[in-house]
Amino acid sequence: MDVQLTLGELLDRAVRLFPDREIVTKQPDGDRHRYTYGEAGARINQLAHALDELGVESGERVATVALNHYRHFELYFAPPCSGRSIHMCNMRLPDEHFQYIINDAADRVVFVDPAFIEKIEANADAFETVEQYVVLADDVPKTSLSPVVAYEDLIEGQPTEYDWPAIDESDECGTCYTSGTTGKPKGVSYSHRGVYLHSMMSGHTDTNGISQRDTVLPVVPMFHANGWGVPYAATFVGAKQVLPGVHTDPGPVAELIDDEGVTMSAAVPTIWLEMAEYLDDNPDVDISNIDRLTVGGAAPPESLIRRYDEEYDAPIIQGWGMTETSPLGTMSTLRKELEDRDPEERYAYRAKAGIPVPGFRTRIIDDDDEEVPADDETMGELTVRAPWVADTYHDRPSANRESFTEDGWLRTGDIATHDEQGYIDIVDRTKDVIKSGGEWISSVELENELMAHDAVTEATVIAVAHEKWQERPLACVVTGEHEVTADELRDHLGERFPDWWLPDEFEFLDEIPRTSTGKFDKMALRERLDDATVDTKP
Repeated sequence: MDVQLTLGELLDRAVRLFPDREIVTKQPDGDRHRYTYGEAGARINQLAHALDELGVESGERVATVALNHYRHFELYFAPPCSGRSIHMCNMRLPDEHFQYIINDAADRVVFVDPAFIEKIEANADAFETVEQYVVLADDVPKTSLSPVVAYEDLIEGQPTEYDWPAIDESDECGTCYTSGTTGKPKGVSYSHRGVYLHSMMSGHTDTNGISQRDTVLPVVPMFHANGWGVPYAATFVGAKQVLPGVHTDPGPVAELIDDEGVTMSAAVPTIWLEMAEYLDDNPDVDISNIDRLTVGGAAPPESLIRRYDEEYDAPIIQGWGMTETSPLGTMSTLRKELEDRDPEERYAYRAKAGIPVPGFRTRIIDDDDEEVPADDETMGELTVRAPWVADTYHDRPSANRESFTEDGWLRTGDIATHDEQGYIDIVDRTKDVIKSGGEWISSVELENELMAHDAVTEATVIAVAHEKWQERPLACVVTGEHEVTADELRDHLGERFPDWWLPDEFEFLDEIPRTSTGKFDKMALRERLDDATVDTKP
């Protein structure tokens, strides 16, 4: 039967079959808000009516500037199910980029957490299309924003039933923007069909395996590419959801895991690195409920995967994806053929980006767009396609020409290898790969090995100009209270890599700058090291 695959169908299943399943939010004051899918469905209907009264037309976008909580969850559904689109905004973007994405998306209404009102106030004069502000709270704090209303006042008195319009599955349901580290952010639109299929895939046992038996804690912000699809996938299967709000430090997260029986969580590696340190200092804390952890945004060090296996019995599964891929593309689940291999080899496979998830295709190509051999050595650019991969950028024809192959595959900008088992290994970004004397050096592999050293808490590697070799690697490391020398780190790397791969210089920093999405900001490092002399340890 030709049934339209829409978010309305996805939500309806949760409300009909699992009306009593909980959605729990830890609020800013520490209290926990609890309600059910049934109650959420009624409020989502009220919000849809409120959008009608605000005059938001079908196909128009509303912006959210918010963290993970139940009101943001309602916004994940009310706009798209009623024919509009939700634009999830990254409030950590520089002001210039933040203004750009609001204007480029032509947002009519901005829904904002109280904690981010100052960000909106500082940029409001530059917004060209915004007609209404809604504070995601019971009341409106003192603000210069106008017109402005509290979320609860907006939906109060609205009917709890809504006659959902017929929606084509190809219609846009959401929009996110890339972080803009190489220029202006690029708008990525998601279709109902794409998110529906991505949600089905996320429940597959060879991916996140999210089921109605799970209690899911997405630490990854809901403004990052559909919250990695976790809120949608969890809703589809009727899983209990636990939303941490502002409480994403190790202590509160561990408390939620223990109290709420969390079985699956998703976050960037930094969260689990900090959690491991917290658990060292607090041995009585219990996270034994966890069955698996999905890690993305950056590759987790192999040492971290080992630690969570051996000390916490909480397997880390690495996922790779992009804003453009909704985002999940590959996962480092272990193939049956590899289960009997020795532990060292199994960990090496689990430290890779993994194999393509069901429905996702990968292809690694050279400079002539020819596919490279699956020998686990030959590098090339990773290209991908799937029903949930964007095929254009919003109003960016030049980016479209640069970012897609002639036959329609997305150029990811990632340098990778692949093997006969189908495992993808991301070795660098095209803009970060170090080409020394005509040969490529993987900054990612150097970084992972540096962070495997007991004295190193953070590390990143950048290319610096060299008169003879064009480029050479420079390592930037954070050691905290530990003591280690450059020679010791060079010897550590030399146990695995050839001499010509080893960094010529080591810079010891108090901290490594990060992008708005929490990744190491190599562009900022390059600028800093070009303009300033950084003190180094002997």
